[in-house]
This record gives sequence, structure tokens and C-alpha cells, in this order.
Amino acid sequence: MDDPAQRPRILIVDESRMARAALIKRVREHYSFREEVDGEAGWQALVLDHSIQLVICALALPMLDGDGLLARVRSSRLTRLRQMPVLIIAGDNEEANERARALGASDFISRSVGTAELLTRIASLLARTQAQNDLAESVNRTAQHPATGLPTRQHIEVQAGQALAYANRHNAPASILVLGFDRFDELRTEHGDEVVSKLQSKLISILAQKVRKEDTLGHFSDSELAIVSPGTPYPACEAFANRLREAFAVAHIAVHGQRLDLSVSLGVASSPNDQVTSAATLITLAGDRLRAAQQAGGNRVLACVDQGLSEIPVPRLGHAIDLIRAGHAKVVIPHLVPLGKEMLPLLELLEREWKLGLPLADIRKRTLDREHEIEDTRQA
Repeated sequence: MDDPAQRPRILIVDESRMARAALIKRVREHYSFREEVDGEAGWQALVLDHSIQLVICALALPMLDGDGLLARVRSSRLTRLRQMPVLIIAGDNEEANERARALGASDFISRSVGTAELLTRIASLLARTQAQNDLAESVNRTAQHPATGLPTRQHIEVQAGQALAYANRHNAPASILVLGFDRFDELRTEHGDEVVSKLQSKLISILAQKVRKEDTLGHFSDSELAIVSPGTPYPACEAFANRLREAFAVAHIAVHGQRLDLSVSLGVASSPNDQVTSAATLITLAGDRLRAAQQAGGNRVLACVDQGLSEIPVPRLGHAIDLIRAGHAKVVIPHLVPLGKEMLPLLELLEREWKLGLPLADIRKRTLDREHEIEDTRQA
């Protein structure tokens, strides 16, 4: 290489000054180098000097021997160090050489190695490491959605496969949620791609705060998301899905100062309730249920096979109040009877303590009358 600054950098760790000088003489025309006399200094150099791409190391070293240095490199939390090629200067002790090999030595040379062979070994290790890095980057690119950086459908299927395999081995549950905006095409037509992208970012932000560390959030399609939830049984997963739906219903999302009336629907598939044999089938089933929930009017969760398309569940009292504050009173109105019955004890306490003159008898009667009307309508 013409520019020495652009040459790959090699760290040479050997207690012997003459041994270091001999190695430097062989590599200096092709590589830049750094030399250290003991394993501890070698380790500090690796941590601090990010330009180092390969290590040539003796096994017998002061402070920290070659085995110790190699063990630190291979157990490092830094990918750069874990994947660092380490070329060991082999000694006459075969047991020591085998121990170094077990610890992760990349290759071995003798002290009398010729220049051509040394350069060939170094070039081979650097090329192999570069190929491994290129492959890892390629895998990462295909595993991440270009718009959001979340795992792609392919990666979600891998995670689901692992969760289902573990569930089958240990007789444990596993669940998949697939969710998306209701009226997504209408939103895109009315507000454009930029606004829809912001809406999706908001949805991802809400989900990221709700999912567990062991869950995987990613894409089912470009516009729909999926959550792989290992160890979560059907009832808990359905309840979680409804909490997600409720959280988004009260989220303050505005375009040009005007609040958008948004909702999401979710499809849930769970093993062993849904008797499927593959992760792909489980994910597809959750996606089909999302479609059914959206076609039934949206703002719904559709879970197990025998659940059917029930009405939106009665919101918790606190969530109902949040919906009203957020301008979604129309969502609460169909549930006034059960919510009113739940509120009556509080209203009675307020009346008793504060003497407000509330017409509790009328409220109680109207609630019961409305309850009977609904029952009669259902039986008709």
C-alpha cells in the first residue's frame, strides 16, 4: 500500500525485543504496527486503539500471559474484540498450543516463520475477518426494515419459530400479536405518506414502552406490526392487546393542530389454544384475525378461535374517563350502563359526605331501565 496511514494495523505482543524486531522487519512494508511487552499492556492497547485489526501474540508473557489475553479478547462484550484475529506464536509445548486453540486462537506460527508465509497467514486472517463482518452487516440489513429499523417479517418468523419450539419442548404457551391502524388506506390518501410515517413512529413508540424485554417487536408488513411474546398464555395476551388498543385510543396525535380520530385493531394467535404446527401458520393466523377485526369496524381485538367477533369490551373506568378527556366520548356512550353501575357507589359516597343533592334515585332507576332495554333488545 502506498499510504502507510491506510495500512491495516497489527499489534505485536512479545516480551523479547529481538522477537518483536524480527516480526516488525517482516511486516513493516505491508502493515502498520504497534508493539507491547506484556499481556496487560497488550490488552489496554486493544481496548484503546480501535485501528488494530490483528494480534500476533506469544504465549509466555509477563503480567498477563497469552492464554489470559486470548481469553479476555474472546469473552469481550465488544464485537470488535471478540472477532479480532489472534495469531499465536507457538512454542514446543503441544499442550499449551492446544489450550490456546481451545481458547480461540485464529492460527499459529513458529518463531522461525518466513516472511512470505507470515504475510500469507496475516492476509488470510484479515480477509476471513472482513468476509465475516460483511456477512454480518448483510444479515443485519436484511433483518431490519429500512423505514423503521425494526426487525423484518422474516426475522419475526425466526423469533416466532424459536418461541414456538421452546413452548413445545417445555409445554409452555407462546403468543403472537399483529396490529395495525384502522382505515389505513384512507389515512394515507387523506394525509399523505409523511403523516402516515409519523403515525407509525408514534405507534412504535407506544409499543416500545409496553412490550417486555423478552418480547420481539417487528414488522408483519410495511404498515402492520407484530409482537412475538414467548411464555404468554392466551388470556393474558388478549388482555395485553386490549391495553395496547386503549393506550393508542387516548394518545394525543394531531396534524396541523387538529387531533386525528385514530384507532388500532389487533389479531392474536396463541399456542396451544390455536393448534398449529408452525410459527408461520401462527403468524398468518394472527394477521387474518387482524383483518377480520378491521372489517368488523375496527378498534377491536380478535383472539382465540371460538371467541368470535365480540363487541368492544367495556373500558375500565379510568380509561373511559381518559377517552372522554381525549374527545372520544362516542366510544364510551355504548358502555354507559355498566360504567354507571360501577360509578354509583362513588356517587353515593359523595352525596353522603358532601350533601350535593344528587338525584341518585333517578340515576339508579335510569341505569336499571336502560339495562333492561338492552336485554330486551338482545332477546328480541
